Amino acid sequence: MSRLLSLSVLTSISPILVACAATGTATGQVTSASGAAPSSFAPIVRRVSPAVVSIDTVRPGGDPVPWIQETPQGTVAGLATPVRMGAGSGFFITADGYVVTNNHVIDGAREITVSMGDGRQFPARLVGRDAPTDLAVLKVAASGVPFVSFSSAAQPDVGDWVVAVGNPFGLGGTATAGIVSAQGREIGEAHVGFLQIDAPINSGNSGGPSFDLQGHVVGVNTAIISPSGAFVGIGLAVPADLANEITQELIRSGRVVRGYLGVGVQGLTPALAARMNLRGQRGAVISTVSPTGPAAGALRPGDVVVAVNGTEVEGAGTLTRAIASARPGTRLDLRVLRGGQTSDVTVVAAQRPDGT
Repeated sequence: MSRLLSLSVLTSISPILVACAATGTATGQVTSASGAAPSSFAPIVRRVSPAVVSIDTVRPGGDPVPWIQETPQGTVAGLATPVRMGAGSGFFITADGYVVTNNHVIDGAREITVSMGDGRQFPARLVGRDAPTDLAVLKVAASGVPFVSFSSAAQPDVGDWVVAVGNPFGLGGTATAGIVSAQGREIGEAHVGFLQIDAPINSGNSGGPSFDLQGHVVGVNTAIISPSGAFVGIGLAVPADLANEITQELIRSGRVVRGYLGVGVQGLTPALAARMNLRGQRGAVISTVSPTGPAAGALRPGDVVVAVNGTEVEGAGTLTRAIASARPGTRLDLRVLRGGQTSDVTVVAAQRPDGT
């Protein structure tokens, strides 16, 4: 069975960091026809790599996890309890030291260190994190650091080139290349429609960027799907538009406020559609309705939502993200199939409770 695996690596040994030059700003572009492979990826790697960082964490020992090795008690100077040391990736998005990474890279960390390719190291503080999208923002006390920007264009097309840079297995400054294999991959609660890429990414790449050929960040590398734990060609990255939206909100307020209807949602699979006599229909099925939630009285279990605010609902992820992105107090106009009849209902979103 294939497994969804995050890409941070926890180890008892401090990661080996590969130094690389980091001068000037990490901007510019490769001269290449749109979508065509350049003769070499070296120019883009040289330009963007200085903005990519390694992130080292120290966590309390806690309960052992099979793939995590604990540092033996007392082997780290002055420590009287076991600790776990982790490694991931990140990247500067401003010259004054804001860093984007994955939430799971820093989750539970009591110490966070950001290391640049030129050897500089900074203690980092957590600005904010968002578990549903697995994103986090850190801040270091630095100025004039090289940085990169999220792409402002539409999502890259399937088949477009991507270059991933990160810290796999503690090997900082590692660059790989591949293509966008698919868009909108929905995993779990589907707060993210992931970019699927085949640029090799491994443990320690979590939180690192994937770039287009112009040097813009098109995704934040987050996970792989693998039957073995090793990379087999399926990597998942949070797309740039969502990552930019979330990180800016984290910088502004330290948290992400989401809309809430108090409903459970599942995809309308072909098998389920057949059982409901809705063959060929797209949409999202309401599986549960909280009796105290905003949708109580408006929606029922078994309803199929086929449009939200005039936009077709293609699956559970479409509806989940529409609800989450609604500010509290916002009206959501839903088109619903119920008992073979179509009706329009309006629900006012509340604020999603913490921990839900």
